[in-house]
Amino acid sequence: MPFVFEDYVLDQERRELTLRGQVVPIGPQVFDLLLQLVSQRDRVVSKDDLLKAVWSGRVVSESTITSHINAVRKAIGDTGEEQRLVRTVPRKGYRFIGQVEAGETAEARQPDGHDIDAGMPADRNEPLVLPDKPSITVLPFQNLSGDPEQDYFADGVVEDIIAALSRIRWLFVIARNSSFTYKGRSVDVKGVSQELGVRYVLEGSVRRSGDRVRITGQLIDATTGTHLWAERFEGTLDDIFELQDQITESVVGAIAPQLERAEIERAKRKPTESLCAYDYYLRGMAKLHNGTREAIEEALVMFYKAIELDPEFASAYGMAAWCHFWRKLNGWMTDRPQEIAEGARLARLAMALGRDDAVALTRSGHALAHLTGDVDGGIALLDRARLLNPNLAPAWFLGGILRALRGETDAAIEFLTHAVRLSPLDPEMFRMQVGMALAHFFAGRYDCATDWADKALRNLPTLLPPVALLAASHALRGQMDNAKQAMQRLRELDPALRVSNLKEWLPIQRPEDLARFAQGLRMAGLPE
Repeated sequence: MPFVFEDYVLDQERRELTLRGQVVPIGPQVFDLLLQLVSQRDRVVSKDDLLKAVWSGRVVSESTITSHINAVRKAIGDTGEEQRLVRTVPRKGYRFIGQVEAGETAEARQPDGHDIDAGMPADRNEPLVLPDKPSITVLPFQNLSGDPEQDYFADGVVEDIIAALSRIRWLFVIARNSSFTYKGRSVDVKGVSQELGVRYVLEGSVRRSGDRVRITGQLIDATTGTHLWAERFEGTLDDIFELQDQITESVVGAIAPQLERAEIERAKRKPTESLCAYDYYLRGMAKLHNGTREAIEEALVMFYKAIELDPEFASAYGMAAWCHFWRKLNGWMTDRPQEIAEGARLARLAMALGRDDAVALTRSGHALAHLTGDVDGGIALLDRARLLNPNLAPAWFLGGILRALRGETDAAIEFLTHAVRLSPLDPEMFRMQVGMALAHFFAGRYDCATDWADKALRNLPTLLPPVALLAASHALRGQMDNAKQAMQRLRELDPALRVSNLKEWLPIQRPEDLARFAQGLRMAGLPE
């Protein structure tokens, strides 16, 4: 029987936590802990109770319990300072204090699939058609180290395998963010195949102990359930990249034995030879996917540390530049000229060091377009990234956003739709939805623009561009009450935004697009 609280549904049978119909990826012990707190919400749950229910009576450290409680709070949008849903009762334990409805089906809380644009996944129960080339998803590997703090390491191994496979032009690879919606869940590979529209599924585990690491993997033809390949790889952390290369090579060989050796070698591109720098990079990526102001600040620290340890780490420069762009877009900069200059510096270094690094080119190209206004140059870098890695979803949706800003609305929608196909369950779908809102606004379809902006805000309520698009679209449609309401929200998020500095905020290229945007915002009440 599902438990419903706020916009969340906790489904015990499916072992799923969803937020407005989108799966929230959490580990199995975090799920069990949340379930215990919610189901026993009429009392304080002691640490002994949690040990018995979640860890089967095993003795674990105080820090392990605390880290799992923090993970529960993060999954449901709570914090240790706020304690809006999970309250710490000193020397007693924990209690869930949110309002809970028991018995409402999870399906009743899912978004209506009929409000999705053409070309986007409208019905999650309807299997996707398999692509006309080999297709694969790499599921999150199990972390068998016994330490939840090592999750980032197991996740990083999988991300690199996905990246390596994605560089093979003939292979259709589901993006990392959609694959990771299955993290911590018991899955049926045939169901995964139908949900993501792929033939092959790679799953496995990572065990790290001291400086030793063991990686296991198995490749399954999900349409038939046939196990095509299984292998175990062991070694020290010094040769972790070699282990990942071995897995990638074996998987590719199992899918297409006729693959030429040159194609396999092209998949073996290591992000850095410095594992210490790589560790910081992985930690930064884990923060980056969150998207909040605090998470971006923490990610930036991690990327700078990676750069310090490996001054030629192109992807780290690109991600650091992208953090500065994200701060600019959301009005979080404290010293705009200095931070814009620093972001541009990082982006140019990423370009110089990563001429063949699709990730570095994607993030730095998009950041540079926003930080310097060179949209044409940014698109050129993103186009090169797509040539290097045609399965990199961010290269498609960030390229789509830049094309919308250049006024190429039809091409933008095509790019964004393809990105969704590559990553149909992406928890960062809000970026694609913002791109769709921009493209429809500049095409004069204000009703569609408001629909997509609303969807983006349901995923990330503090995002500035969709609020501005809502205000302008409502105003141009004559819905002034809605426009004024959106404008009030916009002024709260960024009090410094003015009609006169719109061009500095968003690099809109066509004068008529900028004029239309300014007119809508002016009508909604944005000061000159």
